[in-house]
Amino acid sequence: MRNMVNCELVNELDSVSLLHGNADTCGDLAKIGIITVSDRASRGEYEDEGGPAIHDFLREAIASPVEVHYRCVPDELSQITNELIHLSDVIGCSVIVTTGGTGPAVRDVTPEATSVVCDRILDGFGEQMRAISLQYVPTAILSRQLGGIRGESLIFNLPGRPKAIRETIDSIWQAVPYCVDLLNGPYIDMVDAVCTAFRPKGASRR
Repeated sequence: MRNMVNCELVNELDSVSLLHGNADTCGDLAKIGIITVSDRASRGEYEDEGGPAIHDFLREAIASPVEVHYRCVPDELSQITNELIHLSDVIGCSVIVTTGGTGPAVRDVTPEATSVVCDRILDGFGEQMRAISLQYVPTAILSRQLGGIRGESLIFNLPGRPKAIRETIDSIWQAVPYCVDLLNGPYIDMVDAVCTAFRPKGASRR
């Protein structure tokens, strides 16, 4: 069994949290990046709630070991872009999830940064996330969330509010492990009671 350390996600620019893996897991160690995009949170004017909400999901839903790399940056195109590239190309994250900065306001540039760094856009991510959110709020049509691929990294944008994050990620993540498989990444084993990964017959190790 791997020696895993369970740490709380802390609000620092460059923090790593190792989550427990299940002793019986068939999965591999996966590196996952979380980027909170917020002017005020990056300045310490209020506590980031979006990043920890994503972190809580990963802890509850993934059975295999996970190494989480967390960033909190302002709504600046260059900084978001640089962090996405660093987490993908240098750290080697198989999945990078952002929260915040996806609306129509002038400072909302997370989708632009994602589009800049991605080699290919996966339109289904944005379509499905908006469809989910529209079940709860009509303003979901204002969201510009998207998903895409950079090298062997899957990148997608989540809403900023914890409630909206969980409404979205619990459904979206069902497709994530198989996407990582197709990108030659680690095998991510899920806790089925929380979130069941969909894989075609023959693609599962169980």
